[in-house]
Amino acid sequence: MDFAKGHGTHNDFVIIDDPNGQRDLTAQQVRALCDRTGGIGADGVLRVVRTEHMTAEVEQAAESHANWFMDYRNADGSIAEMCGNGTRVFAHWLHRQGYEAASRFSIATRAGDKAITVADTDDAGRAPDSQQAVVSVEMGVAEVTGLSTAQVGSENFAGLAVDVGNPHLAVVVPGWGAEEIANLHLTAPRLDDEFFPAGANLEIATPLVAGTTHMRVFERGVGETKSCGTGTVATACAALAEAGLGEGTVQVVVPGGTVEVEIRSNGATLTGPSRIVARGTFSVELPA
Repeated sequence: MDFAKGHGTHNDFVIIDDPNGQRDLTAQQVRALCDRTGGIGADGVLRVVRTEHMTAEVEQAAESHANWFMDYRNADGSIAEMCGNGTRVFAHWLHRQGYEAASRFSIATRAGDKAITVADTDDAGRAPDSQQAVVSVEMGVAEVTGLSTAQVGSENFAGLAVDVGNPHLAVVVPGWGAEEIANLHLTAPRLDDEFFPAGANLEIATPLVAGTTHMRVFERGVGETKSCGTGTVATACAALAEAGLGEGTVQVVVPGGTVEVEIRSNGATLTGPSRIVARGTFSVELPA
């Protein structure tokens, strides 16, 4: 199996080209690919398939006007509705390979079509090479669905439940700064099963200071990751709300880098770097 490897602020993915929809990966195969000692290693798998081959399987694909569908799987093999950093890496790959020649296009996901912009130049005005790009994704409306709680070890946290195409609990801890976030022992959280019957991602973040928040994330179906695109959107929404604001632009600092999130009443935009780091052939026999 040919593959590529990419990351967005060190949220990393195995990319599998399957334009004609001939490779339906099982959960066990995804786990084998994402295994960091016995496989390639990743937070998830991005299967690149033409949307027309997904219409019988996915309702959103049947309603899509995009050419390409992002079939995203978490590292544990489960299907996720959306992945913000994965979307940026997926879009970068489409643009790099010439599957989408324009700098603006849409891709189909299980959370609906997402509008993409691949920057023509980097912050210094230089044309980026094909291995790296700055990609913006229109994420849709970040919908606050209520308040809920989480227990992490012996600590209890309360935060905003935010739907970004997938469920999140975004916790902004008053009085915390970057040091407290870095020193947090982040283990698998205990969430309210009635509020989140399918589980959720948990973000722990600092209040806004000069438009910046620091965040760590424990992703449903993966574990702690160095970044989570939808999680940065949920966190920006919660940090703005904690500051008494409904809209604004937030720099979200995660262990893997920094992204920019713009929250508006009619939607949210996530902008950040993507990098393709490897291409190769996976030669180990995959489980059935």
